[in-house]
Amino acid sequence: MWWRKAARSAAVVVVVLCVGGGAGAEAVPLEDLLTRPVVRDPATAMPTPLGDSFYQPPPGFEDTAPGTVLASRVGGIGLTLTPVTSTELLIRSTDSKDRPVAVVATLLVPQAPWPGPGPRPVVAFNVAIDSLGHTCAPSYQLRSGPSADLMAAQIPLAKNYAVLVTDHQGPRQAYAAGRMAGHAVLDSLRGAVGHPELGLRPDSPAVVTGYSGGAIASGWAAQLAPDYAPELELVGAVFGGVPADFELLLHTMNGRNAAAGVFLAAALGVAREYPDMMWMFNDNGWRLAQNFKNLCFPGEAALGAVMPVPAELLTDAPDPLADPVVQRMLADNRMGATAPRVPVYLYHGTHELWIPLEGAQRLYDDWCAHGVQVQFDVYPGEHIVAGALAIPEANAWIDRMLAGNGPNDCAKSWR
Repeated sequence: MWWRKAARSAAVVVVVLCVGGGAGAEAVPLEDLLTRPVVRDPATAMPTPLGDSFYQPPPGFEDTAPGTVLASRVGGIGLTLTPVTSTELLIRSTDSKDRPVAVVATLLVPQAPWPGPGPRPVVAFNVAIDSLGHTCAPSYQLRSGPSADLMAAQIPLAKNYAVLVTDHQGPRQAYAAGRMAGHAVLDSLRGAVGHPELGLRPDSPAVVTGYSGGAIASGWAAQLAPDYAPELELVGAVFGGVPADFELLLHTMNGRNAAAGVFLAAALGVAREYPDMMWMFNDNGWRLAQNFKNLCFPGEAALGAVMPVPAELLTDAPDPLADPVVQRMLADNRMGATAPRVPVYLYHGTHELWIPLEGAQRLYDDWCAHGVQVQFDVYPGEHIVAGALAIPEANAWIDRMLAGNGPNDCAKSWR
């Protein structure tokens, strides 16, 4: 009924005001927000700049090679138990459409000497950022104090590995944009290993790892590396809980439960890389994009808990999924079409409520068909439980791959 949709649309705006848009959001009365003209401009849906000149690349950076270190400074360490030297790097990278952009990464190198043999390994630890604002990015969080998202990084640091934490969503905080994330991770590795004074060498072995949103960055880095950064000594990929096919999430996250807010944030994040999608927004879509543009994960979860808004309310398109723009975006961000040349440890929860096991199974099948050596473990529990249960084995696989002992063929097991 038309009145039901109108009521739900009004509820969207109420949620925008009640949950809040994070830093930089404008506080306005409800009646003003409902009646004032909507500004239809993709620039108004981009995250608010931090006002820190370090994040601004120098003139002419576009002419430098991907992986070039454009600037550096002392970085944050968060709650790091291992004594480390932290360096924050501004690095030239490329976005989802191969346009030059600058990304930030933080390199944590233990102060203890590496005993060898060979150069010190580096673990590209990709945090599940899953957010829309610059204050949600790992580099900012590391400078601001302890971060629960980075607690698992203590394990490789305690083993005397270097840890590289990339703001893999890029300068537009393009949450869920796979190519942007993969490029950012690979170019950050290039920058980190290309400067021996930072504690690494060009032949330092590297493993990419991450869970959930961090698995997007890790999986895409692994499958893009053969063509995009073949010179890197990438020796393996370890990741789990991967949303390999966003189309599957329409049936498990979109407007159905507390994950609805995260799904909307991912839709907006991808639209920042594919701005043609924004022209599908109706007035409520633009209001949501503009008022939530700086939201971090806790706010997204609160939105889903208060009002699981379906994406269909943010557009007047009769079938958004059938639109050619959306279809191109889904195809561009579906993992598995190309394959890594390194072994992979993939893991997932058997009782996943939000990110279906089916997506990980398809990825396993696709990569095995391309000859990739994949160990696929399925753990009991849903997303959070499965991720916690897999931590010991995931870190054991990092050790094995750095020692040159990855899986020899494709195998699947149920834990």
